Amino acid sequence: MAPDTAPEEFDLIIIGSGSGNSIPEYLSDWNIALVERGTFGGTCLNVGCIPSKMFVLPADHALEAQHGAKLGIETSFEGADWRAIRDRVFGRIDPIAAGGKEYRATGTPNVTLISGTARFVGDKTFDVDGRQIAAPKVLLAAGARPVIPPIPGLADVGFHTSDTVMRLDELPPRLGIIGGGFIAVEMGHVFSGLGSDVTLFNRSGVLLRAQDHEVSERFTDVFGSRVDLRLDQVPDSVERRGDVIVMHVGNDEIEVDELLVATGRQPNSDLVDVESGGIPTSADGTVDVDLTMATPVDGVWAVGDISNSYQLKHLANAEAKVAFWNMAHPDDQREVSYRAVPSAVFSNPQVATVGMTETQAKESGQPFRIGRRDYGGTAYGWALEDDTSFAKVIVHAETELILGAHIIGPQAATLIQPLIQAMELGQSARTISEDVFYIHPALSEVVENALLEALD
Repeated sequence: MAPDTAPEEFDLIIIGSGSGNSIPEYLSDWNIALVERGTFGGTCLNVGCIPSKMFVLPADHALEAQHGAKLGIETSFEGADWRAIRDRVFGRIDPIAAGGKEYRATGTPNVTLISGTARFVGDKTFDVDGRQIAAPKVLLAAGARPVIPPIPGLADVGFHTSDTVMRLDELPPRLGIIGGGFIAVEMGHVFSGLGSDVTLFNRSGVLLRAQDHEVSERFTDVFGSRVDLRLDQVPDSVERRGDVIVMHVGNDEIEVDELLVATGRQPNSDLVDVESGGIPTSADGTVDVDLTMATPVDGVWAVGDISNSYQLKHLANAEAKVAFWNMAHPDDQREVSYRAVPSAVFSNPQVATVGMTETQAKESGQPFRIGRRDYGGTAYGWALEDDTSFAKVIVHAETELILGAHIIGPQAATLIQPLIQAMELGQSARTISEDVFYIHPALSEVVENALLEALD
């Protein structure tokens, strides 16, 4: 319903203070409203990629300490000071969020910071907890939130999501996790690495099932040696018995001290009520946009998790950069390239991917070749005593362009970078494998050798 009184007028309304907060200098003379319903700074800074990776690093070191014997050294893991780790992480992050909010509230006179949930009440018009605002231009950057599955009893047991689990007061002796995607396996690594007994329930038969099949199968195998995997299983119901959460699976009862629900994230398009703004969405709830990040409604753009299913901060930032440019330069429109969108899973083993999986390459009908190199087949792999990690590339059989690349193992997110650049810049597998030097005996040789194998 449209408001009874005239709304406050702005030049631009931004919904969300994550990537939406990256307001460029060339908009400094615009009157801008920035609306945030949660903690300033968005998902990545406060509850997502940044704090989670700060927890991953000590978990990596703890895991390494438990396996020194394979390198001929005596090391051991004597336990983790969970509160010290937690306080170090959020002692760094919370002041950044608070400082960013203070800067927007007092340091940028052209920006009005508004706290609350914005909902469309008409064309480019919003209600924010009773305050009506409008503008000829709108950027939707409202992000996503955890999906909660309809498991009987779940709402009553006091479960956690990725929004809350990293702020626990104590390391739980036993942690249950429902889910098998990147959040589930990253947090599963953190807690198991630091000393919790982790039981993970996943509805499919492999973890990270969106990855290339060889990677997901290998990851499931390696990760399953550290945690209790309940594959093809989801609890029938859960209940709380005093301080214990009981998971009912068939005739089994599994007791845990804390429960993490990590079954995916859904875009906040419903919270913004985009339908009332005339903005269409796809079946998964993401807002429809073109490559300029414009929605079908003139003057409205959308970026990040509300408009794509990648859920990647680096992509959201790139989209915001394009959207801001386009709204200010109507005669010089730019587009976002999705040619080579990479991602990484910072669990242990680490996983990185870009482009097509082998299955997708087959479905595309293109002729292709596979190149694959085990870490253990390179000199630095010998030093690591690594017998589970590998790099895999998918190369077009005729053009020799890289269609996809997948790495599982140490430094995967770093090793994949030249492959990302080659795909984005149109460089062939032959060019980046034969026309440049690879330092010997660096781990990067695993990428070089995978490319050469695909060309052989």
